[in-house]
Amino acid sequence: MTQDTAPDTKLRRGITGPLLFAFILGDVLGAGIYALMGVLAGDVGGALWAPLLVALLLALLTAGSYAELVTKYPKAGGAAVFAERAFRSPIVSFLVGFSMLAAGVVSAAGLALAFAGDYFSTFIDLPAPLVAVVFLAVVAALNARGIRESMGANLVMTIIELSGLVIVVAAGALILGGGAGDVSRVTQLPEGTSAASAVLAGAIVAYYSFVGFETSANVIEEVKNPRRDYPRALFGSLLTAGVVYILVGLASSIALPADELTKSSGPLLEVVEASGMAIPSWLFSLIALVAVANGALLTMIMASRLTYGMGEQGLLPAVFAKVLPQRKTPWVAILVTTLIAMLLTLLGDLALLAETVVLLLLFVFLSANISVLVLRRDKVEHEHFRVWTFVPVLGIASCILLLTQQDGRVWLFGAIAIAVGVVLFFIARATSKRS
Repeated sequence: MTQDTAPDTKLRRGITGPLLFAFILGDVLGAGIYALMGVLAGDVGGALWAPLLVALLLALLTAGSYAELVTKYPKAGGAAVFAERAFRSPIVSFLVGFSMLAAGVVSAAGLALAFAGDYFSTFIDLPAPLVAVVFLAVVAALNARGIRESMGANLVMTIIELSGLVIVVAAGALILGGGAGDVSRVTQLPEGTSAASAVLAGAIVAYYSFVGFETSANVIEEVKNPRRDYPRALFGSLLTAGVVYILVGLASSIALPADELTKSSGPLLEVVEASGMAIPSWLFSLIALVAVANGALLTMIMASRLTYGMGEQGLLPAVFAKVLPQRKTPWVAILVTTLIAMLLTLLGDLALLAETVVLLLLFVFLSANISVLVLRRDKVEHEHFRVWTFVPVLGIASCILLLTQQDGRVWLFGAIAIAVGVVLFFIARATSKRS
């Protein structure tokens, strides 16, 4: 499919291949690595690289399914569109889309809390809920301004956040070269835990740092050449992020003991400070804030476009499909998703929010992997990417495996979100019938 034969859309096609690569890379890199390395250290001790590697491999499986489905059905709505075609059940399609939407909003709330933590307090000490709410309001304003403006901001912020992770790797190398680091920590696990259980538990948290890739499915209507650009950008960005993450994990464990990383909400700042590098704490904190802000921006772009797509499909009230006449951005969807994210920041538990995001996305990914196999019978006129059949099969198995590792508190929070979705589904149906 070329730009000329791409399906018609009310949205503006302003995303080129390089911008799409930067979009996915920026969302993945900003999806939690700056904040969650400490949480990860609590699960696997110094072996931070191991769950990051496992999470990368698991993410690549589902990414293969997304590459096929997105190029086959290049419509905003992502997994909800795939589920509707595969299962022909309105409530299944709605719940898949709603799980994706809920995951995006919860993720944005978690990133807002990360923004308001130790990195922000380097500059000024303000109540975290207040900082998180104002931060989300600024993100919404940029989101509403336009996709090209958002992509331009993302490109700049991606370069900045990538430079911050390079600094962390350099800091670890400097510490090691100075004789202060401890290479043996990279294989140390918490006492009383087996390697398999610790790495698997850590992979759940690490998975959160890779899940940004699925947001790209919801801006596909704004990509100039979906068939050519999407697979390249998707796999290239995931592999780039994976290499960077593993290097950051090695540098962090060499630089500091796991318990010191666990105690901090700004663990990578601790690594840089321990190295004695001539980089002011405020500068690295600023880089970390940019990274978190970029992740939140791209996540909210996804959530608003998904809400818009579900409004277009009739899975949500039609008001969510309204766009600004000049900006061509879905303003109602942006407003509602931002307000919900603001309310979720009041929970104040970053780990709970991150694990809930993974739980919700695992249902979405399970649906996407099944949809690939079901929709092989559905032929389309244009060319599209096709993944090896064993990839979605392994993707299904990986989702089931990770679902079994979630604890009861996360299941409860996820169940509440799904219950809200069921209620909204029947409200939308009743409203549609009256109309």
